[in-house]
Amino acid sequence: MRITDTTRGPGAALAALAGAQFTVMLATSIVNVALPQIRAGVGLSDSGTTWVVNAYGLAFGALLLAGGRAADLIGRRRVLLAGLAVFGAASLAAGLAASSAMLIVARAVQGLGAAATAPAALALVMDLFPPGPGRGRALGVWGAVSGAGGAAGVLLGGVLTQAWGWQWIFFAVAIGTFLVLVGAAVSVPRAPVTGSGRFDLPGTATVTVALTALVWGLTTARREGWTDTAVLGAFAVTAVLGAPRSSWSSAATRIRCCRRACSAPVASPSATG
Repeated sequence: MRITDTTRGPGAALAALAGAQFTVMLATSIVNVALPQIRAGVGLSDSGTTWVVNAYGLAFGALLLAGGRAADLIGRRRVLLAGLAVFGAASLAAGLAASSAMLIVARAVQGLGAAATAPAALALVMDLFPPGPGRGRALGVWGAVSGAGGAAGVLLGGVLTQAWGWQWIFFAVAIGTFLVLVGAAVSVPRAPVTGSGRFDLPGTATVTVALTALVWGLTTARREGWTDTAVLGAFAVTAVLGAPRSSWSSAATRIRCCRRACSAPVASPSATG
């Protein structure tokens, strides 16, 4: 699908979309340097400190495909703006968190917003730039910005924490996100929705629970041991929920291929002779 309304120029839209990707990658690494201060500030335990990092990455990774599917069904620009709004609000809530539970929940919601933002932004870049040198340059910018966001997070995390406290690593992300949101709303053109089908809510929930159990099991095993009953139970949940889902997906793929093969027209002998 191509976006035809580019009266503001694709360059401005690319800058806004790259800014969205930058904030998503920034939030991945900006907390790492500030973890000791965050732990003291909200009273985090060892496992809680781990979940400040993992809650974001887990929600982001588990819901990334769902975010891309939602962008196809609802509209890429619409999902992008909604994702940025959720991401910015969650960043603000993380900075205002007064307890470990509130901070971890805010980080998970941040990951949810990132899972909506990242695939929608990349899809819009592909829509704005047709195949050719222009798309290659745009994807080069995209890749450079992604790397810069991760590197900048480490630097900014230390500077902001030392200057104004750990809360400002989240406030800075929130401010940047809302600026990107305004820029995207102004510069990214609307496009028609071309996706069809339905959203796989049961599948998304299954994958999310399976990944959550896996990450919890891995983080808890370091403290309680690999033979702990709760750890083994978490791994069992991952196996039970993950293996059937993989089998169902493979079976569904085979069924679709079979249907396409069966519905393909067969040439008659007279046509080939």
